[in-house]
Amino acid sequence: MKAIKQIIDVENHTFSVVLPKDFTAKRVEVIILPSNPEDDIPQWQQEKSERRYKYYLQNLEIAILNEDFMKKLDVLN
Repeated sequence: MKAIKQIIDVENHTFSVVLPKDFTAKRVEVIILPSNPEDDIPQWQQEKSERRYKYYLQNLEIAILNEDFMKKLDVLN
């Protein structure tokens, strides 16, 4: 079973869910719960992630292949 979890903003008592193209179920069960703010990514973490991404875009030579990364972790050896 494939489950999808999304945090969606409600506007005028309505919202829309866009399903991935590979989601093929013809019938779904919908459970609506209020979002817990603790589940949201903290602002400081979002900002840190954005800074790292911008740094990466300006320094593409720092990128390594996943296989090389795993070797460094000694997972594939």
